[in-house]
Amino acid sequence: MKLTSYGGAAGVTGSKHLLETADRRLLVDCGMFQGEKSGRLRNWEPPPFDPGQVDAVLLTHGHLDHCGYLPRLVKAGFRGPIYTTRAGREVARVILMDSARLQEEDAERANREGWSKHRPALPLYDTADVERTLHQFRSAEYGKPLGLGTTEVRFHYAGHILGAAGVLIDDGDQRAWFSGDLGRLHDPVMFPPRPPEAVDALVMESTYGDRKHPAGSPEDQLEDVVRGILERQAVLLVPAFALGRAQTLLVLFDRLLRRRPELELPIYLSSPMAAAVSELYRNYPDEHRLSATDLDAVFARVRIVEHAQRARRLDRKDGPFVLIAGSGMLTGGRILGHLLAHGENPDNVVLLTGYQAPETRGRTLLDGGRELKIQGRRLEVGARVDELQGLSAHADQDELRQWVQAAPEPPRRIWLVHGEAPARAALAEALNADMGDEDRQGARELPEGEAIDLSP
Repeated sequence: MKLTSYGGAAGVTGSKHLLETADRRLLVDCGMFQGEKSGRLRNWEPPPFDPGQVDAVLLTHGHLDHCGYLPRLVKAGFRGPIYTTRAGREVARVILMDSARLQEEDAERANREGWSKHRPALPLYDTADVERTLHQFRSAEYGKPLGLGTTEVRFHYAGHILGAAGVLIDDGDQRAWFSGDLGRLHDPVMFPPRPPEAVDALVMESTYGDRKHPAGSPEDQLEDVVRGILERQAVLLVPAFALGRAQTLLVLFDRLLRRRPELELPIYLSSPMAAAVSELYRNYPDEHRLSATDLDAVFARVRIVEHAQRARRLDRKDGPFVLIAGSGMLTGGRILGHLLAHGENPDNVVLLTGYQAPETRGRTLLDGGRELKIQGRRLEVGARVDELQGLSAHADQDELRQWVQAAPEPPRRIWLVHGEAPARAALAEALNADMGDEDRQGARELPEGEAIDLSP
């Protein structure tokens, strides 16, 4: 087996890993670059490999940094199947269609208001491109073998979000496991990820490879934030990914307000995509911890904001209320308009709820910056900025180590991807200390753009 990463090895977005077996060329994930401008510009470049020579795409899950480049791949000539789990297929459909609509809207607004340097501004892809891409999707069942020539593929439950999976690839001589993104051991919504089997090579995420999630309950921190919002009659702005994070937040708000009914306040979910994804949880009850009764209670409490006109009315509304909207790193979506409306008020709070990639607006706020450029305008954020600890859907260093240790035997090689450089380096050091076997070749960082022989 030969592996070349074309994204997601030197950072946390744009995951694209090309695996060549004896008779197949398989692309594991096909994500969009987000955050850094240099990365975003790469989305507009032709694929660095021939899409027509790729036999199939194996999609671990439906987050944009793993699936968001698929329509561009299809436009460039990819005609093979895109395999993912049944839930992952439905999630990817919602995510990609929403991505296309947002890009179309942003391009239309930029052309109307003249704030883009491009004439005309164009979307990276449109809804018609996504429709063509969705025709190439195929469903895979957890644990069931999928034959691709002499190569066998199996998808295994990974937690993280609905439909997420790790992928085991066996060509008869070697076995490689791609972790995708790994969920938490004690996530309030998702089950723990399935441990890996004995493999020759493990390609493993490292997003939180240099840190540990705090031991305290995020619900307790959320209580303190909500109390402050009520006291100041303010607005709580919560940037959240529509897939996974929004649903977890709604569960936490429901639990908090059941326990502390004196903190009751309106909660708005300003995201049609999040509402659509939330309904998918009912279709896949075996993939998460929430019962039908839980789901009924959670969504009876929240007010779904479907239409843009109603969303704009919230921009003129006084607090107290909670406003949850995408995207989670403030890279796009309705949260930007809501931030323009409410972000200057020092009584309000912007509550960051997960990982913030470098050079995103969320990372700027997290690092103490307060000037943001949004839709051609410069906004000085006067609102308080807080971070809800412990809510990430990614396993931390201890959980990643425990996941590897749960394998029947350590992998001969571990290649680390999907993490910033300090995270990859720290996790490699920790995993090598855990294995402590001179015969094994240990954990190391996967270089980007360089073909690696996975032979033991």
